[in-house]
Amino acid sequence: MWFLIFKNCSTPGGDACYNVLERWKQVNRTLREDKKAGLRMPRVKGQKYQCLECGFIASAWSGKCPSCGSWGSLEVVNDEIGKDKGWTDIISAPVAVDGVKAPERLPSGLNELDRVLGGGWVESSVVLIAGEPGIGKSTLLLQACGRMAAAGNKVLYISGEESLSQVALRARRLGAVSGNLMIAAGNAVDDLLSGEAAESDLVVLDSVQALSAKDLPGYPGTPSQVRAVALRAVDLAKGGNVPVVLVGHINKEGLIAGPKLLEHMVDAVLVFSGENISAYRMLRAVKNRFGATDEVGIFEMKEKGLFPVADPSRLYWSGIDQAIPGVAMTVTLEGSRPFVAEVQALTSSTPYPYPRRTGRGFENGRLDLMLAVLERRCGLGMASMDVYVNVAGGLSIKGPHADLALCLSVASAVKDKPLLQDCCCIGEIGLAGEVRPVPRTSLRVREAKRLGFRHVLLSGKEEEEFPEGMEVHAVSTLAEALKVMGI
Repeated sequence: MWFLIFKNCSTPGGDACYNVLERWKQVNRTLREDKKAGLRMPRVKGQKYQCLECGFIASAWSGKCPSCGSWGSLEVVNDEIGKDKGWTDIISAPVAVDGVKAPERLPSGLNELDRVLGGGWVESSVVLIAGEPGIGKSTLLLQACGRMAAAGNKVLYISGEESLSQVALRARRLGAVSGNLMIAAGNAVDDLLSGEAAESDLVVLDSVQALSAKDLPGYPGTPSQVRAVALRAVDLAKGGNVPVVLVGHINKEGLIAGPKLLEHMVDAVLVFSGENISAYRMLRAVKNRFGATDEVGIFEMKEKGLFPVADPSRLYWSGIDQAIPGVAMTVTLEGSRPFVAEVQALTSSTPYPYPRRTGRGFENGRLDLMLAVLERRCGLGMASMDVYVNVAGGLSIKGPHADLALCLSVASAVKDKPLLQDCCCIGEIGLAGEVRPVPRTSLRVREAKRLGFRHVLLSGKEEEEFPEGMEVHAVSTLAEALKVMGI
């Protein structure tokens, strides 16, 4: 009946409805033909599908993930992973904790890597190193394998993405050739871990998304395969007291590819990052059961591989002797490592009613907060000015310890007056305009002195002792700090 109504309708809307109905009939006809030909995906009772991008679990397959909206990302989840599928039950009787021997650490041969790990690889541990494609994950691990092999350790490097000749070519370029370094290539994780792996001092799997368990369906990289490969790695590490390193990929959202369970299964998660236009790379610990998670290792990519940066503070400080308005220096901490950071500010008048507030290296919320304190507590009007703030070198400052440097750089730019030369500003600013102390100030001051600074501006409530040779300017409020700086 509706077909006749739409067909006989003389209005333009009726023609559109008629076209929609014809399209609907064509789709239904195609679906019936596909079903007869067996082309449709059969619905299995109890079958689950997981999104490769966000980990969402669905009871039915669809082309688009209902959670994150990714197309073609739903894959079959296979939960049949037991001891008959390659997993070995590890059972130990209860013992007194004082009778258990502490695990030993195995140095990697790279001081920056050992710093992030907490002292080296821990026996029976599983470490996941993730990063963008081409960032240098394989280079870093192959260099570490070469150093360890040269020290007399037996190392197995398994590649699921490169052939043996490709791995050997890169090892020769990096100077990682040794008789104790064994390499293997392939995708079947069970076969690759059945030989030399149990007798090695370190095993590297590059990468967890490129390997697969042959007794499970699905392509490498699917959630079930990633979980199965990780289980094999954990089984080898816990059962054979062998540290195992997994290489992971990063998806387009910047997260580690694969199920979130992968990060829970391993003992440590390290993220290797860096800008494509820069030669410097940073290694950070997101999770570490055997060390701190706030340490950072800095490397420089060269022709012969990755090399540690001897003096990281000079990466983010230009060392300009000339006093420039809008520039303030501070000392930030990454774990136990201090960095001298250069905070730059620029202000300009704007004819628009809504001035811009742009910050790089600072959170925008933090920038707005400090601008409000400057205007309300110090009488510095910026209602008709655009304010731009940048931390030189691309460094990101987290925490309130650089508030004083941020406020002074903006005030210097507004007044167009340079700050006191050779001065470091360290302190937190409260909403009342007070200058608060920050943790580990003495370490920050020692780093400033090492780099040639002669003055330091900080809170008057600091109780730590400072090295001789530094002129300390203690202030209680932001307004007092502006007077000391001559603004």
